[in-house]
Amino acid sequence: MPAGTSRVFISHLAGVPVFDPNGDQVGRVRDLVVMLRVGGRPPRVLGLVVEVVSRRHIFLPITRVTGVESGQVITTGVVNMQRFEQRATETLVLGELLDRRVRLTDTGEEVTVLDVSMVRLSARRDWEIDKVFVRKGKGGALRRRGETLTVEWSAVTGFSLDEHGQGAEALLATFEQLRPADLANVLHHLTAKRRAEVAAALDDDRLADVMEELPDDDRVEILGKLKEERAADVLEAMDPDDAADLLSELPEADKEKLLALMQPHDAADMRRLLAYEERTAGGLMTTDPVVLRPDATVADALARVRNPDLPPALAAQVYVCRPPEETPTGKYLGTVHFQRLLRDPPFTLVGSMVDSDLRPLPPDSSLQGVTSYLATYNMVAAPVVDESGSLLGAVTVDDVLDHLLPEDWRETDYGR
Repeated sequence: MPAGTSRVFISHLAGVPVFDPNGDQVGRVRDLVVMLRVGGRPPRVLGLVVEVVSRRHIFLPITRVTGVESGQVITTGVVNMQRFEQRATETLVLGELLDRRVRLTDTGEEVTVLDVSMVRLSARRDWEIDKVFVRKGKGGALRRRGETLTVEWSAVTGFSLDEHGQGAEALLATFEQLRPADLANVLHHLTAKRRAEVAAALDDDRLADVMEELPDDDRVEILGKLKEERAADVLEAMDPDDAADLLSELPEADKEKLLALMQPHDAADMRRLLAYEERTAGGLMTTDPVVLRPDATVADALARVRNPDLPPALAAQVYVCRPPEETPTGKYLGTVHFQRLLRDPPFTLVGSMVDSDLRPLPPDSSLQGVTSYLATYNMVAAPVVDESGSLLGAVTVDDVLDHLLPEDWRETDYGR
């Protein structure tokens, strides 16, 4: 997006920062709002959907955009913080036009929309969609082999039709760098149809990460639209506590059907978690903490916590137990904190450095008891141990916060 350009491809706008005239960042672009017009006339650009710091999506009229240049959008500084609500006459470019199957007017050939561009009209602040970047050939995983070309808006037809089976590859490519929580926020603001299409296009691990960040209603909706075998695979890829929370939202018959399709080990973890009351240590815990034998070394422990897929809260400590090492373990011996691992030589045995004075939590500890424990000992995670002394799992601070915040906290503003 070179400075002074009058044409911008919309995929280049995704995630671009929005600044006021003083250079303070207002938020980031998440979509473009246009109004389709009859007679093949190019759509008029109405404005931008901007995600502000509080994760609220607001509408920024295009007339309040003074510049689109050098990877940034500049506004007049006058921003209405009211939450964006899409109207029936409005269309979201990234959410609804990308991946759409349309036809070339002159040949009738079906093509897939990969991007569209907008152009500024003379010296005014009005913009309209003028070009469409398309790929010939059938949709699907192999469509990248087709010829690509950029055509005038008037050279294609089919945007006014209700799309069925619309793909999601171009939309996902636009947001591939987003963190799972941010992509979940994007999905939440899509239509239910588009949300299902994007979920279907994500791989199991990415979808699992995103599902963990979605409100319960969206998670149940998406899971219900997946084939049962894939739904079970996604549940297995989720953190056990999040997967158990999601299963608890389902009707009993659906829950049992999915559990039967899961691997026996994963299903056993789910059933153990579902057996506890939701707002207890047992109901909040994950069954996948880092567990080591007492004869493991500091080097072994650091290798385990170095795993990039391990959540930060679980990487803050390791739990030392006698075999078996998978929960529920043999006798729980104590905790070794990450800072202690950094202070001792790599060959030191973790069994010689456990913190055994810090009492573990019983599985029936209340949410208030868990919260007080974490606050009292300045912990980001706590071991959960049963009466026999076996480690059952660990409660992390993020799961506690999930239950302390209002139920709709993912859909509301934060940091205010």
